[in-house]
Amino acid sequence: MDLTIIIVTWNTKDLLLECLDSVYRCIEDLDFRVVVVDNASVDGSAEAVREHFPQAELIVNEENRGFIKANNQVLPSVSSRYVALLNSDTKLIKGAMETLVDFMDQHPRVGMAAPQYLNADGSKQNSFENFPGLASELLNKSLLKILFPQKYPSKRKTYDTPLAVDSVVGACMTVRTEALERVGYMDEDYFFFLDDTDWSHRMWQAGYEVFYVPQAQIYHVGGAATKKKIPIQTWIEYYRSMYIFFRKNKNFCSWLLFRLFRPVKLGINLLATSLFLILTLGTNQRIRDKWRVYFWLCLWHIRLCPNDMGLQKANKTTKVKK
Repeated sequence: MDLTIIIVTWNTKDLLLECLDSVYRCIEDLDFRVVVVDNASVDGSAEAVREHFPQAELIVNEENRGFIKANNQVLPSVSSRYVALLNSDTKLIKGAMETLVDFMDQHPRVGMAAPQYLNADGSKQNSFENFPGLASELLNKSLLKILFPQKYPSKRKTYDTPLAVDSVVGACMTVRTEALERVGYMDEDYFFFLDDTDWSHRMWQAGYEVFYVPQAQIYHVGGAATKKKIPIQTWIEYYRSMYIFFRKNKNFCSWLLFRLFRPVKLGINLLATSLFLILTLGTNQRIRDKWRVYFWLCLWHIRLCPNDMGLQKANKTTKVKK
């Protein structure tokens, strides 16, 4: 078999059905299987999959195990040449998966590849990122991409050929199954964010390459299951994952500096946003939303980053009914 597609879902029924429809409609030249892992959704996602896509394999968890653990449920059983971790808020464009598999077939040192992600209007999203570092996380990342485009590539530049990158964005990570034996599965210390970055980092460490393949394109809503529903918890979980990444992959001095100065940067952002909020008399919704996020992030740090704040707490659900 050429490809196993794993789709983890949590309360994204409509998007999930569109994603599955695109998979079965657009993949024509690959022998593939689809495994859907439902993380205790309460919106009827599992029932909808059974009804509309009985050909897909379905695993229903009794609690939300998170994106990483849910994927790791399936990875040990994969026997196909490649495995693609596909977000439920994506829609394939015809030929995308064939392009990724063909590229990896021709380049055996590539352990992981990802396509170009598109918004609904066809505009480009970020499909790859640099590994986090002190410069990118404590300074202005957008400015670094403008001043140093070779070191910090971005979607602003059009790439006509595949590009070796630090890390790919994980909405459609296609992984060589053979590489899993050396690299291992996803790191379950992460609950949601930076799992793709950590996995990419380990690919490079194990001697494999990570590539962005612009000829393959898919639509990606982006954060459908989290950002719009629970934005504050989402940001807290992102920061928690960033601290984990630095602790695991950077030296002690870098980790310490990051842990000391990132909260300082947050405090400055909170003060600046508070000033703008006063000047606009609280009438600007965007500024109010930013202030709210900065306030809760600062509070989380003041409380010494407890585990009872963030997605791990917010995503707990009651057990699904059989």
